[in-house]
Amino acid sequence: MSEKMKGLKCKECERLYPTEAIHVCEYCFGPLEVDYNYDFIKRSLTHGKIESGPHTLWRYWDLLPVKTDNVISIHEGMTPLFHARRLGKELGLSNLFIKNDAVNPTYSFKDRVVSVALSRARELGFDTVACASTGNLAGAVSAYGAAAGFRTFVFMPADLELGKVIGAGIYDPVIVGVRGNYDEVNRLCAEVADMYKWAFVNVNLRPYYSEGSKTLGFEVAEQLGWRAPDHCVVPAASGSLLTKIHKGFKELEMLGLIPKHKTRMSVAQADGCAPVVTAIREKTDIVRPVRPKTIAKSLAIGNPADGPYAARIVQDTHGGADTATDAEIVDGIRLLARTEGIFSETAGGVTTAVLKKLARTGIISSDELVVAFITGNGFKTIEAVAGRTSPMQEISPNLDEFKELYDRVSTAPVRP
Repeated sequence: MSEKMKGLKCKECERLYPTEAIHVCEYCFGPLEVDYNYDFIKRSLTHGKIESGPHTLWRYWDLLPVKTDNVISIHEGMTPLFHARRLGKELGLSNLFIKNDAVNPTYSFKDRVVSVALSRARELGFDTVACASTGNLAGAVSAYGAAAGFRTFVFMPADLELGKVIGAGIYDPVIVGVRGNYDEVNRLCAEVADMYKWAFVNVNLRPYYSEGSKTLGFEVAEQLGWRAPDHCVVPAASGSLLTKIHKGFKELEMLGLIPKHKTRMSVAQADGCAPVVTAIREKTDIVRPVRPKTIAKSLAIGNPADGPYAARIVQDTHGGADTATDAEIVDGIRLLARTEGIFSETAGGVTTAVLKKLARTGIISSDELVVAFITGNGFKTIEAVAGRTSPMQEISPNLDEFKELYDRVSTAPVRP
């Protein structure tokens, strides 16, 4: 066993398990997560070691659950973090930053978790990888499976956006479209994982897979000059992304790589699928399942596995929680595009819409250093904004016709 990993530990009863393809405690049925030997890691991990590493998330190899440095990578991570001045001015936030994970190889943050999960799957001897997906994960598993030579199966709701189906299918996996929502797909995958003993990245490999998300926290801290932000706004589906970003900051603090700082964590969900936000509003960590009904299909998980942990972190850090209607999601997509030139998928519309609400209600202070996480590319969900973008102005190849068009459009209001 690698010295940096002690084993797997139950998040509820803290029983220990070996670092195998298991994800649930057999005693209390709590989720398992990787238990690191931080004393060992601290002896050699420095800013310099990280900064001299590859320009990918694997610069944080010491804090990721693999033994080998022969990892599966197609250059994921180290995505842009930039000061969003125009959006910030519109929202009254002077220190707003955007972490744009929509520019990963398959255009979503899921490349992070898949790179880690498939690297571990190969170490554990699997030849077939699979996932239950709301779309982005299917694309990432298909791409990384192809690059590593795995046999690949991806399961998804049959009514997903065409861009996400094609975005997975181009890598030639077996795509299984299930007539049902994500929670029904996930239940089927749990049964398939037991029967076929494949590496399901978000089932039996979930303890390793979920660790990839904390590299977003690592990168933000490094890109800010080795410090944590004051406030983060994170979209939630399963709730794992928020919990792991928070864990990333806490690990860097524990290792002395950043100063101690209580980052406030705020959660953004779609109005039609908001079990985590509902729990926070009710001041409980009991997350009641819901049946999703939202255009933000990448966030449409009605029974979020990490929902209670996400709710607890938001409450403990005194963060905010809010939702966005379908109309507000589209407006959020357009606002981010208009101000910062980023075309996000519907999850990004949720984040931007909720960011706007939290700023307007004063939950985010005007001078806080805020990071909003954009997790996927808008070309995957063009259906959401069809009919809500600038129309084509069609003319003949004739200068007089263009002059008429110019005179017409030049009277439009100038953008702020």
